[in-house]
Amino acid sequence: MYSPPELPIDLRESLFDRIADTLVDKGYIILPSALPETLGRALYEHLDSFSPRQMQQAGIGREQDHQLKADIRRDQIRWLGRQHPAEADYLDWMSDLREGLNRRLFMGLFDYEAHFAHYRAGAFYKRHLDAFRGQTNRVLTTVLYLNPDWDEHAGGELLIWPEPDSETPIERVVPRMGTLVIFLSEQFPHEVLPAATDRYSIAGWFRVNASINNQIDPPR
Repeated sequence: MYSPPELPIDLRESLFDRIADTLVDKGYIILPSALPETLGRALYEHLDSFSPRQMQQAGIGREQDHQLKADIRRDQIRWLGRQHPAEADYLDWMSDLREGLNRRLFMGLFDYEAHFAHYRAGAFYKRHLDAFRGQTNRVLTTVLYLNPDWDEHAGGELLIWPEPDSETPIERVVPRMGTLVIFLSEQFPHEVLPAATDRYSIAGWFRVNASINNQIDPPR
């Protein structure tokens, strides 16, 4: 039976210090095992239990600009909520991280939204930015991988480039279970390569409040 994980406060604060310092220095960080292992396993088992009807085809753009573009991305998604204990615990962990980064970096992070992502064999997401400078309120991207015993020869890596027109990526992240990637949404183009088997993850975004006339900007 799943039980909520606990991380000692001093270890959590040390981890948040490391994340903040590296974001200032490099703009991104790759953590092989940031979250408790029991939480990662519970999230994987929960996602693996979904039926096809519980997932939806991912698109690009938000609200009225949302479009399905199979030539750009072919993953299926399901947004996280608080109905399942593992989802709630993950959102709580990210809420703690949001508060920790705001204390350290004064980023003004307002909230967090995230979805499960299932890439079937051969699925991909071509190079893109999660946010265009000055045009969105997503400022910090997170990706948590949920793939036990991942074969590094199976593909499915996350490529990260320093600039939109760069020819050589600066990172090639193997989607191993528990690996957490955090990067500035406006700064780093990235791509998900096709894999030889199913590939699972949680993609999320910390947002700032881009409200107008006291109307809170909606998520997604």
